[in-house]
Amino acid sequence: MELVSSLFQGKLNILVNNAGTSILKSSLELTAEDYKNLMAINLESAFHLSQLSHPLLKASGAGRIVFISSVGGFLAFPLSTLYGPTKGAINQLTRNLALEWATDNIRVNSVAPGPIITPLLKAYFEAAGDNPISSVSFGIPMGRAGQPVEVATVTAFLCMAAASYITGQIIVADGGIMMGRSL
Repeated sequence: MELVSSLFQGKLNILVNNAGTSILKSSLELTAEDYKNLMAINLESAFHLSQLSHPLLKASGAGRIVFISSVGGFLAFPLSTLYGPTKGAINQLTRNLALEWATDNIRVNSVAPGPIITPLLKAYFEAAGDNPISSVSFGIPMGRAGQPVEVATVTAFLCMAAASYITGQIIVADGGIMMGRSL
């Protein structure tokens, strides 16, 4: 944050907390080290970066934080026993920081993607021994997995002045999977 502060004259307009991973194991195979690592990457890093960036976001006069969550924070998925709780915690962190920091003119929101074609999703399907990712519709009403750009555009919108009255929200971008699924 010292480097960011020096590069941007003590101000930061936008922080996107996008670090995240998963450990694709059954709950009985997970170790204390797995738990520690997943919590550190998916939750603690986002909290601490947000906390450290607060003075710079406040100084900007209109700071925005966007967390990248997941529908896994709402729904259970095989081999995701620890991933889901980290994303559920991000959703709650979003609401708490939005409430606490609204008076500092900092808006805090999350984007919760459904299945997006990324290396992590490809690894999930390989670990599960399922069909190649390109041939799976995931039981999504739109019949396909999303593309990274489809998450990026929602994230960008939440950073724009057009979203100036939106805070504390988890925006789901999932092709309709939250309406009902057959995974």
